[in-house]
Amino acid sequence: METSQNSEPCTSPSPPAPGDTACDLVTVPARQGLEAVDILRRAAADAVGPVLHDDDRDTLGFLVPAGTAAGWDVPGSTCTETNGRGLRLAPEPPVAGADWLLPPGDDADLATDPAVLREALGEAARLIEAADKCC
Repeated sequence: METSQNSEPCTSPSPPAPGDTACDLVTVPARQGLEAVDILRRAAADAVGPVLHDDDRDTLGFLVPAGTAAGWDVPGSTCTETNGRGLRLAPEPPVAGADWLLPPGDDADLATDPAVLREALGEAARLIEAADKCC
């Protein structure tokens, strides 16, 4: 697995308000997302950016650099653009009903490298499929 990371912070086409960034958000089912977080953290502790956990929808959301949504094609996931609206990376989650699994600044990079995330999600899907077939 490639462990390089994107060192570019999430950026905005217009000057952001303090604490705002323009990132896209990759959303996956919680089970696959948790497995992917484990894979990313084992590969390199700083290969994963902030991650949101939405209990109501049973999903995880990975912050990725702006522009990722344009080419995102991973089955079972969605990538949503922020359209330059910015995303507040503060202690409180930016989405109602969600909590930070990996908060900004706590062992998290500014954004997860989309190529590394794609590989981790694929590996997680294969591990889950194998576990489900096994038992």
